[in-house]
Amino acid sequence: MGENIDVVFLGVNDAGMRVYDWLCERSGVFVHSLLTTKEQLKMIEDIQPDFVISCGYPHIVPKKILDIPDEGCLNLHPAYLPYNRGANPNVWSIVEGTPAGVTLHWMDSGIDTGDIIARRTVETGFTDTGRDLHERLEEAQVKLFQEIWPDVVSGNVPEIKQSEEKGTYHRTEEFEEICQLDPDETVCIKNFLDRLRALTFPPYDNAEIEIEGETYYVEVDITK
Repeated sequence: MGENIDVVFLGVNDAGMRVYDWLCERSGVFVHSLLTTKEQLKMIEDIQPDFVISCGYPHIVPKKILDIPDEGCLNLHPAYLPYNRGANPNVWSIVEGTPAGVTLHWMDSGIDTGDIIARRTVETGFTDTGRDLHERLEEAQVKLFQEIWPDVVSGNVPEIKQSEEKGTYHRTEEFEEICQLDPDETVCIKNFLDRLRALTFPPYDNAEIEIEGETYYVEVDITK
C-alpha cells in the first residue's frame, strides 16, 4: 500500500453511512467513492483500490470485481454468521430463535459465505420488535468495524472458514411470505407472537391479514 490506504465503499443504509463517514475521517485513508448501484461497480476497475468495503450494499459483487483490490473485499453483515445469511437477518433471528449478531467477513462469490474476520453476538429479549433488533444490530456493526479496522490494516486478522453444515440463509421472498397472515392457520401462540414482533417495524406495514375482503395490518407491543 502507498502512503494512503485507497478504499472504495459500497453501501446504502444507516450503518453503512456511519462507517463510511468514520472511514473518511481516518488519517491515512482515502475513500474514493461511495457506490450504491450495480452499474457503478465498473469504477473499481479504474480506481484499483487497496480495499473494497461493503455495508448495506444490496447487490451481488461479481468475482472479477472482487479480484481487483490488492488487500481484499470486506463486508459487514448484521447477522452472527453462518446464521442468517441473506436478507432480513433481524427478522429471522426472532422468528427462528437463531443467534443475533454482526459479522465482518471477507467477500467471496457467494452470499455472506466468505471467511469470518470477527463477529459479535447481540442480546435479544421477548419484548424486542424487528425494529428494536435492527437498530441494535446497526449500532453493533459500526462498533465492530471501528474496533477491528486497525487489525485489518495491519493484516493481523484471522480467516475463519464458515461451517457448511451449520447456518441458515433467507431470501427476500421468504420475508414477503411470512408477512401474509392466514386467518385459518392454527398456530403456537409463542411462535406466532415471535413472528408478529419480528414483523413489527414502524412506520412500515409488514404483517397483513385479509378479512371479508378488507386488508388489515398487524403489529404487536409486548411489555413486562
